Amino acid sequence: MHIRELFDLTGKVALVTGGSRGLGKAMAEGLAEAGAKLAITSRRTEWLEPTAQEFADRGFECLAIPADVSDPQQVERLVQAALDRFGQVDILVNCHGVSWGAPVLEMPLDRWKWVIDVNVNGTYYTCRAVGGHMLARGSGSIINVASVAGLLGTAEEILSATGYAASKGGIIALSRDLAVKWGPKGVRVNVIAPGFFNTRLSKPVIERAGDKIRALTPLGRIGEPHELKGLAVFLASEASSYITGQVFVIDGGMSAA
Repeated sequence: MHIRELFDLTGKVALVTGGSRGLGKAMAEGLAEAGAKLAITSRRTEWLEPTAQEFADRGFECLAIPADVSDPQQVERLVQAALDRFGQVDILVNCHGVSWGAPVLEMPLDRWKWVIDVNVNGTYYTCRAVGGHMLARGSGSIINVASVAGLLGTAEEILSATGYAASKGGIIALSRDLAVKWGPKGVRVNVIAPGFFNTRLSKPVIERAGDKIRALTPLGRIGEPHELKGLAVFLASEASSYITGQVFVIDGGMSAA
């Protein structure tokens, strides 16, 4: 197979949660540029609809579906809407996520539960809903977005969000287990674990501790969302057909230092 064919997603359908902005939008854009049709979702329509229009203006086929992934019934409706429109889902990218900053002993328990519910449970719900369809077809690629915070502890002066770290660790464990269970049936599950990127979610942390983060990063800078596009296309395409159950860290070398 020619190298261009390995990365070609023409005829594929990608469902991207958190696809209206930030890292999710960048990855959705990359998948569409590689030829995939898109279904994107987020809780808030004020970002979702403009992104869908932006993609449509570029000639991408894109369905925008508002949904709260922490609600399993909304997830089922989301997946069914994508299937009704496109007939299949070949690629699932779970890039939704929330966080709450507070020292461990001061973390409001309702905020802890909220972070776990959206990040971990939401990922499980979407994997379950889309996974059933993929297993029936005997193929599919699931890309779950975690974080280096799910692999390593973070100094208090940089990030105080233990619920977020726990949720991202949970996503990694979930993904590895699904990879083992679903690999024999043709469904691959991998994880992207970003470091610090210039997104709305990371902005308060970068504004407060950006100099420390840059000093700890061998490449000496904060990541930009478009720098995830290539990895997302790789994991979604035939170029990674023998890869599953892996965690791909993209953090400018911070975790290697």
